[in-house]
Amino acid sequence: MRHIVKLLEKNKKNVIGLMSGTSIDGIDCALVEIEGHGLETKIKYKGFYNLKIQPQVKKRILRCCSIEESNVEQICQLNFEIGKLFGEAVLGLMKKLNMRLEEIDLIGSHGQTIYHVPQSSTLQIGEPSVIAEITGKPVIADFRVRDVAAGGHGAPLVAYPEYLLYRSDTKTRVFQNIGGIGNATVIPRRAKLEDVQAFDTGPGNMIIDQVVNVFTNGKLQYDQGGEIASKGKICQEVLNELMDHSYIKLLPPKTTGRESFGVNFTRNLLKRCKQLELSFEDTVSTVTAFTAKSIAYHYENLITLKQPIDEVIIAGGGSYNHTLINMIKESLRGVDVKIQEDIGYSSDAKEAIAFAILANEALHGNGNNIPSVTGAKKSVVMGKLIM
Repeated sequence: MRHIVKLLEKNKKNVIGLMSGTSIDGIDCALVEIEGHGLETKIKYKGFYNLKIQPQVKKRILRCCSIEESNVEQICQLNFEIGKLFGEAVLGLMKKLNMRLEEIDLIGSHGQTIYHVPQSSTLQIGEPSVIAEITGKPVIADFRVRDVAAGGHGAPLVAYPEYLLYRSDTKTRVFQNIGGIGNATVIPRRAKLEDVQAFDTGPGNMIIDQVVNVFTNGKLQYDQGGEIASKGKICQEVLNELMDHSYIKLLPPKTTGRESFGVNFTRNLLKRCKQLELSFEDTVSTVTAFTAKSIAYHYENLITLKQPIDEVIIAGGGSYNHTLINMIKESLRGVDVKIQEDIGYSSDAKEAIAFAILANEALHGNGNNIPSVTGAKKSVVMGKLIM
């Protein structure tokens, strides 16, 4: 524990954040220098590295996410294998930045979500003990379970770091991440922590990726730049049916994931599209519109604000889908829509940076959830320390 005491005494720390989201396309690894903690937190971005998850590993993870196909042996093995990959991502970042592990103070790891039952249980794998063994550094991980234990959904968690970094006295901002799932953080101007609103808006890239994968027999994993969607025509009948999904109109606090919009959902959707004889392009265009419309619906109907939204800042893989961004802009006329790079830091690194900040907060014993956002009964310190 002497090492941790010394670490707490340091005003500036080099902290690495690790994240793999519901898209399961790679492990994001970001290094930031963090000065202070709590509301006095300041960060300096130092670098980013992405370790691609190989297709055969992704298939195994997806099987473990499925009730029908998962088994305990596979989950047990993958826990250590993914932990090793997370450790290798750290080594890759060190090589890229020409740095030594001795220069790193702390690692925060989200892990890989396998299954999530809101307000009941959640499971992330990617054993932090393996990361600690590979790097020789203290690791804080498994954040979500503490919030769930306190009655929360265990998500969204990035709302707290976003409040620390981006609160403004002059602008009301919405931070929209579009990974496999979309999630929004609403920070009113001059907001106190309890004024922050956040929730999952529904599918992000998840359904789009699954449709592309099925139609191309695995040759393509996603719609690069939104090119496929741009060539199609939106089927309003299917879009209306998608917008009737029970999750969309559910009131916050709320979260969702692959359990709602995963393989089974997409399989049924494709049957419906086949009945209507929709082309590949039309199907991709329609599910892309579903992501855009579900985001806009939440802004118009589920955000409670006394003032208008000044800015929407989009991050995550969806920020590179130009067709999706244009659809969102069309749905949010009169609102200034930007991408993360416009205000600092990269879209790719954003969530990894968030878990570096959450780890630093946990190290200092600071509550790092927002109960009004997650639905937890109280503020808690999320994260388990591995030395």
